[in-house]
Amino acid sequence: MPFLFLSPSTQYFNLYINEESEQYWMNQVADYMEPYLLSSGINVTRNDPNGSALLSINQSNMGNYDFHLALHSNAAPESMSGQLRGIDAYYYPTSKDGLRMAEIIVDNFKNIYPLPERVQALPSTSIGELRRTRAPACLVEIGYHDNLDDATWITQNIPAIAENLSLSVTQYFGLPFLSPATTYPGLVTNATGSANLRGGPEISFPILTQIPSGSQVTVHNSYNGWYVISYHNLVGYMDSSFVTLQ
Repeated sequence: MPFLFLSPSTQYFNLYINEESEQYWMNQVADYMEPYLLSSGINVTRNDPNGSALLSINQSNMGNYDFHLALHSNAAPESMSGQLRGIDAYYYPTSKDGLRMAEIIVDNFKNIYPLPERVQALPSTSIGELRRTRAPACLVEIGYHDNLDDATWITQNIPAIAENLSLSVTQYFGLPFLSPATTYPGLVTNATGSANLRGGPEISFPILTQIPSGSQVTVHNSYNGWYVISYHNLVGYMDSSFVTLQ
């Protein structure tokens, strides 16, 4: 089921060597990700940007999420400050789903990061957002913000980083990667009285809810005879024959 808890860093005190903070830039990435994820039929909940890692964990555990994705950037130990570069995707060692997401993220980031040999998936038992979340989780350290080359790459490539991560999320959920498109109002029209909203563009995907005929929806995208629609803050796929664009 495509329900994602997206947890960009709350660490306003981790300053980039060039400008702004880890909190600022990771929330910029999340802001750019959301339209891609919505257009691809993924339900997204964000953490409180002014909270803490513990609050993010608690918020995630209060919901029924299928995955918890944390976005961070790294910093080297003081003795090596500014000398390290790379992207690390962390997962809890016993989490098969966490490992699967980490490997997908690594494979995709290698296509855009200037040092692909320094992109890796790593296990960790010490990171709270991996160890304490109910949902399978991955925490991505997107470069080193104390290294000028990495910090510059991050701050100048926010849209590309967000698109790349969004692609990884859709691949994890087995959904098509769809770019944001013009939205349209729609009307559910089904003679049997309701139509199924599904988690993906095939009848094999689970039903998220049934929407009564005559209901107003928002159409965000289309794919192979299906519409990505939202209804009462729930996003999913509906057979396009059951929706009339208005």
